[in-house]
Amino acid sequence: MKYIRQFLLILFISFLGEILHYLIPMPIPASIYGIIILFLGLEFHIIPLDSVKETGKFLIEIMPVMFIPAGVGLMESWGLIKASWLQYIITIVVSTVLVMAVAGRVTQMIVRRKEKQS
Repeated sequence: MKYIRQFLLILFISFLGEILHYLIPMPIPASIYGIIILFLGLEFHIIPLDSVKETGKFLIEIMPVMFIPAGVGLMESWGLIKASWLQYIITIVVSTVLVMAVAGRVTQMIVRRKEKQS
């Protein structure tokens, strides 16, 4: 029963993200609104961590399964992609390296800031 309650809470927050996406005319996906709502709720202790922890861990563990439909979609679209596959590969590699570099720098900055505060 605990897992169902946690899952329903996550679904409710996701639904709030859908409502915000409908109400706010910006090109931000509804899932991002939901993540922000969940983050703020956890950060300001409106939502206790124990109320989503186990189900959140489970959803993270099965996340690779969620990419299967996207992979199948890419395979079905190969006719459109094959003409410019090199540009796609270059874009993927460059953006992945860029994201990793920025994430690493931000993480280092946060760790250094916390070490100075201690």
